[in-house]
Amino acid sequence: MKKYKIKVGISLRVENIEKYNEKRDAISQDWIKFCNRAGFMPILIPNNLIDIKGFLKSINLDMLIFSGGDNIGDDLERDKTEKNMIEFAIENKIPSFGVCRGMQFFNKYFGGKIEHGLNKTHVKTRHKIKFTDEKIFGRKSGLVNSFHENLVKSEILGKDLVSFGISNHDNSIEAFYHKKYPLIGIMWHPEREQNFEREFKLFKILESKKIWK
Repeated sequence: MKKYKIKVGISLRVENIEKYNEKRDAISQDWIKFCNRAGFMPILIPNNLIDIKGFLKSINLDMLIFSGGDNIGDDLERDKTEKNMIEFAIENKIPSFGVCRGMQFFNKYFGGKIEHGLNKTHVKTRHKIKFTDEKIFGRKSGLVNSFHENLVKSEILGKDLVSFGISNHDNSIEAFYHKKYPLIGIMWHPEREQNFEREFKLFKILESKKIWK
């Protein structure tokens, strides 16, 4: 029987299934595969709970993942759920990881802004980024996947967020961490990457909280 080391709560996207006139929570199976490889126990967080923080408290999580998919504002239930999640994470010092939409959500939560749908060159492609803080990866550059139209730039970065990954193409921000809280956001999708060790390193940094000590 596999022993899970870390309990990770993962936010879900909302899909409207017209055929059945239903709203459904959903997540890519890539995330479950990633958690299996990492030794994480994935716990999926529904979007229509009455007491979100009570639920989070009861399951005693080690980490939260704010997953990708959809724009902020597309579904108010998801927005409310993730707002409660980040408040709970800050209140309880739970390491939190934002991916694509998740990173954008972090930026907006801390007072930043998002440029919506202005750049198609980041959609379904791979591109180089430069790492401006070598203590994160121990390297100066890397190649990442890209599936987003929205951008975060330095002039609209949220309060106390520090960028450490910059796109070579347009200098948009691809990765940041918070100065005070154990929180990392990235615009690429680690669950879709084959370079597992590089991506897993980010989670280990977050788990250890070494940046924030």
